[in-house]
Amino acid sequence: MTNTTISLVTGANRGMGLEIVKELATAGQTVLLGSRDLNKGQEAAQKLAAEGLAVEAIQLDITDTDAITRAVDFVSNKYGRLDVLINNAGASFDKFQDPSILKLDVIRREFELNVFGTIDMTQQFIPLLKKSPNAKIINISSMMGSLTEALNPQSSVYNASSMGYQATKSALNMFTVQLAKEFQRKDIPITVNAIDPGLVATEFGGTSADSALEYGAQPVEVGVARTVELVTSPDNDITATFSNTHGEVNW
Repeated sequence: MTNTTISLVTGANRGMGLEIVKELATAGQTVLLGSRDLNKGQEAAQKLAAEGLAVEAIQLDITDTDAITRAVDFVSNKYGRLDVLINNAGASFDKFQDPSILKLDVIRREFELNVFGTIDMTQQFIPLLKKSPNAKIINISSMMGSLTEALNPQSSVYNASSMGYQATKSALNMFTVQLAKEFQRKDIPITVNAIDPGLVATEFGGTSADSALEYGAQPVEVGVARTVELVTSPDNDITATFSNTHGEVNW
């Protein structure tokens, strides 16, 4: 049984997930790199190993409830608990599509991954998180899901047109709030927070990191900064918040 913090990051073989894994491993944590494709996860882990960082790749498709169960069994048998769960896996399939013509199949696909898969993942890992003295759940959300910002003409979100993706992040935010309140009400030492990473230079949505930078995206290190800060902070009382590197974000 390790005495270091045990963290699991979903969707972690590239982009923000991989950067989070890298920074937590650098901080001395035991990090599990969750990847839908195990080969890609192992390749990512090998790249980090070349930098002197030891992380463990596990196969984890959050839209497959049996795959989540297998991951729970693996973590339980090897570590006996989980201290940090970072729900990073997600995708957008409906950029620049008007809601009046957006296909239901596209919306369903986004909800299966961004909402239902994340909820399933979280619920199945709660028993292991309860075995930690102070556990943390971080949901990677987006300001795109903020109703307040969507109605603010001065906001960068005002002209966004990705209703399906935005709705999934709104739903994820509500899950964050309600789960945090449940744990507070039941005096369970698990905090739950949502993070807005902002526009980050990754391959998210089919865009290359380099082209994203050209359009003003921030470096991935900046995008993950608030997540890493929350995970590594000794403050175990922060819960039911929605924030980014600049401070709190409107729900």
